[in-house]
This record gives sequence, structure tokens and C-alpha cells, in this order.
Amino acid sequence: MSKTPKKPKKRPKLDRETFDAELRRLQVELVLLQEYVKAKGLKVVVVFEGRDAAGKGGVIKRIAERTSPRAVRVVALATPTEREQTQWYFQRYAAHLPAAGEIVLFDRSWYNRAGVEKVMGFCTDEEYSEFMRSCPEFERMLVRSGILLVKYWFSVSDEEQEKRFRARVDDPMRRWKLSPMDLESRERWVEYSRAKDDMFRHTDIEQAPWYVVAADDKRRARLNCISHLLSMVEYEDVTPPPLELPPRQPDTDYVRPPLADQTFVPELY
Repeated sequence: MSKTPKKPKKRPKLDRETFDAELRRLQVELVLLQEYVKAKGLKVVVVFEGRDAAGKGGVIKRIAERTSPRAVRVVALATPTEREQTQWYFQRYAAHLPAAGEIVLFDRSWYNRAGVEKVMGFCTDEEYSEFMRSCPEFERMLVRSGILLVKYWFSVSDEEQEKRFRARVDDPMRRWKLSPMDLESRERWVEYSRAKDDMFRHTDIEQAPWYVVAADDKRRARLNCISHLLSMVEYEDVTPPPLELPPRQPDTDYVRPPLADQTFVPELY
């Protein structure tokens, strides 16, 4: 008689001290990666997708906060305008693709059509079918052009998403993260699951596979994702030697205007 397989034992949440130390180490590596990408003229695109409140934004923030905004750009597009709705679907995303020496982080991407647009009825069946046909070819074109394309799906359980939604409701500083669309996505959990599975079936291609991030533990998810991203490029330390500060120009006969002529911010703290 076969036994029902046991669920894997849930790991304890990562403590703050361990997380902070490891994050700092990985962020140092991200700076080294950034400098290598700039030096070698590489072009990197990272796509972040997943359910609402899965933790995509937190990972993107940790990747970008220690890197240069001139080398590592975050792209989070708003709802398409009337004009953009008449364009080729991929056109407004293509405008944000990297030049040599750049890394672009897409906080949601062209996969909106396979997820929210499909489930919420914002596109026609014909537009959806065309997306599923053309998306793999679009991504193969990107790869052939020399772009390194990395796609992450953040997977969060129903229970954990509920917990995070409730935390957003109770926190005024995070309430902006919760939109009516997010609430409706909760009501259509199964439809979103079906849409995600169909999306993977069509777009999990050899040239640009999907990488799933287990995201119920935010701290582990952030570290695991950043560590994996670093492993996708065989980079090395090309950091230039430290600069030597030149002496400051000496004052001669220049007299600066009095400070009383300037308007200062009130010192409330």
C-alpha cells in the first residue's frame, strides 16, 4: 500500500542579521557585475514576473540600490496610452532595451498580455493567441542580437499573498501598493494559475527559460534571486584602481556672496 508523500519540511525564516550580511556581500558582487558589463559592452535584460505581492519589487530594489542608475535601469511601465495601444505590441518595451554596457530590470514586462490582460479581458482572444505565437520569436531575436535575457517568476502561496495583502491594508506607507486590480486578482486565483501555466507552456524556451523563485520567505527569495542572477554572467573584477584626489584649488581674491543672501531649508531636525 503506497503512502501519501510527506510535504517538505518548512524552513525557518532567515534572521535579519544573516540576511543583511549576505545581502551586503551580494551587492558588492552586483557592483562588480555592473562594472564588467560596462567594460565588456554587454547587454542584459532581466524580467520579473509573478503574482501580486510576490516580492518582485523588493528584489529589484535590492539589486538597484547599490548600483549606478546609469548602468542599471528599472523599467516599470504604466498603462499604455491610446497611441501605444495602436502600436505593435512589443514596440513600447523594445524602446527600453539596453545599449552596450547596460542592465535593464523590467518590473513586469510584455508578459502583461499573457497574465492580467488575458484574465481581465483587456485583450482579444486573437491578440492573446498572436502574443503566444510571437513572444518566443521576439525573445529569440533578442538573444540572437546579443542580449542576455533572464526571466524570473516569483511564486507565492495563496496564504502568504493573503497575509501580505492584509499587511498593506493596515500600513499607510504600503497601502499604495494595493490596487483594485490586485483585489480582483485574488478573486481570480485559479484563472491566473491557468494563465501562468499556459504562458510557461508557450514561452519557457531553451534560449530564454523561466526561472521560478520560491518567494514565501522574502529574505531567502531576494538572496536566491540575486545569487542566481550573478551566476548567469561569468564576470570578473575589472574595477579600476582607486582615484587619487587632487588638491583643491586655493582661494585667491574671489569673495563669495554672504550666506544671508541664500534661502535655506528650515532646520526642523
